Amino acid sequence: MGHSEGLHRRSAGLAGWSELAGRRDGLRGAAGLEMRAMAVEFPVVHGHPNRLPFEGVLTLVDVASDKAPSGAKGHRVVLTRAAAEAALPSLLGMAVDYKAGWDGHDARQKCGIITAAELDGQKLTVAGYLFARDFPEMEAKIQGSGGASNLMGMSYELADAHVADMRAQVWTLTRATFTGAAILLREKAAYRSTSFRVKRPAAAGRRAAVAR
Repeated sequence: MGHSEGLHRRSAGLAGWSELAGRRDGLRGAAGLEMRAMAVEFPVVHGHPNRLPFEGVLTLVDVASDKAPSGAKGHRVVLTRAAAEAALPSLLGMAVDYKAGWDGHDARQKCGIITAAELDGQKLTVAGYLFARDFPEMEAKIQGSGGASNLMGMSYELADAHVADMRAQVWTLTRATFTGAAILLREKAAYRSTSFRVKRPAAAGRRAAVAR
């Protein structure tokens, strides 16, 4: 079972934006690690040509970035788990984008949507759909890069970020709102432990529930 399938399964019985927005599911795994997850579910449309499921690790929490992200004025950053957990609802419905060259962000080049987010240990993982018909070059490029799990990563986009101490060498983000995410080469991401991969559309049809 893939990660995104798990997210959707835990939201079974919930349907529609109005019911799911703002709801989070807390789970405690066998190792005692608490997980937080949120998801929205779309109506099933078998063979939808413009929905290509994806999943990825967006960032790590309570871990310093490998390099300074854009907008951090040269500072590496730490997104606290508390801040990420509080901001999970803001991820749902936000877009993923990409930039020509796969080396940064282009918020106007929106190529998909995030429908699920989960905090699992130090990983903030997301799942959703790419607009495969609108961006036919996406899947070919990602799958043709020698394996998306090896080369592709993600990077978040924030607004209203609060830095605990602007004088600190490594900025600690204690509050933020997610406004989107970028798909890019892992080596270009602030966190090189992020990942991104596409999934076969058939998997999406099996896991989705009918919204009422």
